[in-house]
Amino acid sequence: MPAVLKKVSTITEKGQVTIPKSVRDALGLGYGGRVAFYVDENRHVSLQREVEDAEEDPVIGGFLAFLAEDMQKHPQHVQAFPQALIDRMADLTKGMHVDPDDPILGDVAL
Repeated sequence: MPAVLKKVSTITEKGQVTIPKSVRDALGLGYGGRVAFYVDENRHVSLQREVEDAEEDPVIGGFLAFLAEDMQKHPQHVQAFPQALIDRMADLTKGMHVDPDDPILGDVAL
């Protein structure tokens, strides 16, 4: 299939690429927009606008990405919970059934 639009961009020293304005406009992307890269077996790359899940929290997503990167950079800091904490959590939740996939209903105070 012939390309409708072709633009060239240069990779920076940090591995970053600016998506040209005409491509952003064609994909309906703005500041903070997300894209997905797909690479096939022939090393052809396609780019697609990533539609965010309405329930996905960008703050939590960013924090989890930070944690994952930090754990990779500093695996020596990743440790098991101390037994005393495990015992305390078990005592506090004794007799409770919690399904982490259940939705949280109502307001939550943290």
